[in-house]
Amino acid sequence: MAPPPSMPLSNGSNQRLEFALTDVWFVKGGVRTDDTSEGNRDSHVSLYRPTGPIIVGISLGFTLSLLSVTWVDESCDSDWMGAADEMLIGQPGSSKGARKPSSISSGTTDNGNLEEDFEPRIVPYNQPAREGPPKKVFRAKYASTELGIRERLFVSVYTSKTTMNTLAVAINRTLNHHLDGRLIFFTGTRNRKLPNGMFVVTHGDERPVPNMFQSIRYLLEHHIADYNWFYFVQDDTYTQPERLKTLVSHLSMDLQLYMGQPGEFIGGETQGRYCHSGPGFLLSRALLLKLQPFLEQCRTDIVSIRPDEWLGRCIIDYAGMSCVEEYEDLNYNYFTMENNMDLSRMENDGFQNALTVHPVASAELMYRLHKHFTELELQKTYEEIEKLQSEIKNVSELAVDGNKSALWPIGITPPFEPKNRFEVLRWDYFNEDNLFSCVDGAPKCQLNGVDRDDVIDVIRVAVEELNKKYNPFVQLSAPRLVNGYRRLDHTRGMEYTLDLQFQATTESGHQKSIARRVHLVRPLSQVEIIPMPYVTEATRVHVLLPLTSYDSHAALRFLDHCSSNLFETGENAVLNFLFIYEPTEAQKVSTNDIFAEVKAKITSVEHTYPSVKVSWISIKTESPGILRILDIVSRKHPVETLFLLVTADTVLNSEFLNRCRMNAISGWQAFFPIHFQEFDPSVAYPEQVPPATPDLVREVGHFDRYTFEEACFYNSDYMSSRTRMSGDLQENEELLESLDLYDMFVQYSGLHVFRAVEPALRQVYRNRTCDPRLSEDVFHRCLQSNLESQGSRSQLAMLIFEQEPGNST
Repeated sequence: MAPPPSMPLSNGSNQRLEFALTDVWFVKGGVRTDDTSEGNRDSHVSLYRPTGPIIVGISLGFTLSLLSVTWVDESCDSDWMGAADEMLIGQPGSSKGARKPSSISSGTTDNGNLEEDFEPRIVPYNQPAREGPPKKVFRAKYASTELGIRERLFVSVYTSKTTMNTLAVAINRTLNHHLDGRLIFFTGTRNRKLPNGMFVVTHGDERPVPNMFQSIRYLLEHHIADYNWFYFVQDDTYTQPERLKTLVSHLSMDLQLYMGQPGEFIGGETQGRYCHSGPGFLLSRALLLKLQPFLEQCRTDIVSIRPDEWLGRCIIDYAGMSCVEEYEDLNYNYFTMENNMDLSRMENDGFQNALTVHPVASAELMYRLHKHFTELELQKTYEEIEKLQSEIKNVSELAVDGNKSALWPIGITPPFEPKNRFEVLRWDYFNEDNLFSCVDGAPKCQLNGVDRDDVIDVIRVAVEELNKKYNPFVQLSAPRLVNGYRRLDHTRGMEYTLDLQFQATTESGHQKSIARRVHLVRPLSQVEIIPMPYVTEATRVHVLLPLTSYDSHAALRFLDHCSSNLFETGENAVLNFLFIYEPTEAQKVSTNDIFAEVKAKITSVEHTYPSVKVSWISIKTESPGILRILDIVSRKHPVETLFLLVTADTVLNSEFLNRCRMNAISGWQAFFPIHFQEFDPSVAYPEQVPPATPDLVREVGHFDRYTFEEACFYNSDYMSSRTRMSGDLQENEELLESLDLYDMFVQYSGLHVFRAVEPALRQVYRNRTCDPRLSEDVFHRCLQSNLESQGSRSQLAMLIFEQEPGNST
């Protein structure tokens, strides 16, 4: 028998350990059932006699170490308790055996029994059965809606049929555009014609108390979830909007507050005070919500002829709140207007600090009050600006560079710094009569209109500032502009540099002609976000491609691009071909169709893509003006159709289609993109192979500002523009030929005509043939576009240099 193998010290297999122990026990007993001869037994004994003590010692060591370790490989059967467990665990109180094979040591209970083993119990999760289909989770459109963020102020104005077109209009003009919230007018009887730009709610009852009740109920039903504060005022009360916003901004949204001019109830039977409706009053959202369950009871229980008293009693009886004029050092300042008051002489602090002024007898007085208080706010703003400027000067002296670190003017954005010569801003030179940088490229044009008003205003401001600086020692008069320069800095505003000639008069009466150079800046005003109607990228685009005989071969390449960029990707777009035939070409359609190859290509594309339908229309005309063609197409489509007018060289893709959907807004905006026109490959890549997809860089092409052939617009906007054009068309029938689509939208649509560069819209180079039958302006733009698409100035100059004698290398 071979000696038993030595057991590895780090072996974690219990089966291996058990086999080793059993093997040793058989050797120690000296009995082998398969050995029958005594000789063999003696030989075995003699063989194991020298190594026996060593084997027994090793086996005993492993046995003792096995009994002293914690076992982790135990059976999951709770009834498993054999002799081996009794040997390992032992009896309570005895020193025999090892610890219980568990990570938690066992102990005894009060009656001496072993504690139950802690075994984790897995509780399976059973999803509750649904009675119906799962509910769709509602997600708000805006984060403010989902987070419960409300607007701060809602203004309610009570008006009547007699004052709707006078005082109510004055309230709307002096208050509406200054507020960040909503302004609604409440009245009893509806007028036949409501003023423009006003939202009027008619209750149908002229009585004051029912009118107030219906207004409160309307606010609770429609606007209570969107606003924190509600301001109620009559149409004969002037409200200073900035002070109203300041007051509301310092009040917490969770307050239950009833604020205005307090008044005592008639008779004194009701405890507390109400707010007069004349100077207006504020109600918090929390207070209105508390009043909501009792509003109907107030209507039936409280009898009053004054709406402000009725509402005050309702708030006191059911909400326990009384009208207050002051809350935590915030005052509701109001002023009672008297007849024949001179606003210029009103030095009363109560009037100068008034939030509301009541009563206002006429709309003219309302505008005068608005002008007066606006001038006060403007003067206060100028004083704050001067104070901040002086503080900046004082702080800048402590800087490392001293006063040089302060920008001029103080508080205005620093001038734009160009990074290369192409970003340098251009200075326009002018004098009092002429401008030497004209829009049409002329070297000189007359200074008139808003440009002339701008120059006159700048010279006036310069004279006032100089006299303010030198007064009373020198008085400057008779200014004359010698040189004027201006440039538009998009980071801060319009900059001016003026050389002025003055007649200076000293205190002693001496006069002298002097010259001064001044620098002025007209800063950009506050940038506002213009609200735009909601648009979506899911709108179907109807692509219109007018084709003449000059474009038949380019149309084949256009179809290949559409197949890979539109049809294979499943874009939501419909392709419409407009085949334009001259009378002579139309007569030969049956025998020699100039568009036969294009029509065959369309049939092949429809066979390749069964879900795609490419429609086409044949148009016979002697004058291929785009307006005549669109008149035919417009009648064949619904008014809500989105049109995309393209050329045979246009390369469409998903990015540009989405831009077309987002920038063309029905009833609001039409989009005329400026595509990137690639240069002639022989000029841009001399003696080189042009790349398949060139980069958008200066040496490859340019944005062609002379072309207006691509356009995105809605059919309804086109139809309305053509309707406005009909009056002028009767006097001049050539308008359909002289005007293109862009000119028509600019002159007759009333929409925003958005024109911008479009990097996603690119055209490969093709020497287009300009149709001489078009208008002179359109024909000239086509020629200019062809010339500038040849190559850049440096590339064309290099070609001329190489062609000159003696310069060829």
